[in-house]
Amino acid sequence: MTVAGQNLKDQIRKLVDLQVMDEEIFRFKRELREKPAQLEELKAEFESQKVKLKGLEDKLKAVQVVQKELELDLKVKEEGIAKADGSLSLLKTNKEYQARLLEIENLKADRSIVEEKILLGYDEVDGARKALEAEKAIVAQYEREFNAKQKQVSDDVAVINDQMKVKESQRARIAPEVRPDYLSRYERILKNKDGLGIVKVVNQSCGGCFMHITEQLLNELKKFEQIIACDQCARILYLADEL
Repeated sequence: MTVAGQNLKDQIRKLVDLQVMDEEIFRFKRELREKPAQLEELKAEFESQKVKLKGLEDKLKAVQVVQKELELDLKVKEEGIAKADGSLSLLKTNKEYQARLLEIENLKADRSIVEEKILLGYDEVDGARKALEAEKAIVAQYEREFNAKQKQVSDDVAVINDQMKVKESQRARIAPEVRPDYLSRYERILKNKDGLGIVKVVNQSCGGCFMHITEQLLNELKKFEQIIACDQCARILYLADEL
């Protein structure tokens, strides 16, 4: 039961030391997965606001096009009225004269409708422009937040990677001191149990799944004759007071 002069109790101590490091390494890896996800969430919000901004830009362009068309239509109608007015003196019969007057009145009525639409259009253009400017400010704020978060995530990732390298280096010095079969068993459990391969018994319960530990199993743990695992979660068990 010895490896490089160590008995099983020494081996359990080494596994506990590894577990402390592995918990941190697993935490670092989890944070490395979560950091980009946080950034993607903010990026998605940023992109959503940019889409909204594009929609408002398109709306402003559309109402401006309509406004320009109305202004051109107004110009055409005013030219028609002026032309009709100028032709009155050339008419020879009263019937023609009355018909032209009616035509002018109709043109003026149409002009009034267009003028009203243009006035309403000014309000619509102004509203669309204000909405666009407000959204630009929102997008600019999102962009600042996104850029700041991106830098923060980049800095955090660099720090986490450095910290993880230190822990992995420390782990690499201890791991060879553990019997290969013990280490293999521990690492297999570690991988399958979310970074928790060896746990202490707390209040006569497994520190991993909290299953009750029998008196017989407690006595076996105190003997240090073999590695004892939880019947429920298969994690390696140890008694902190006995180490």
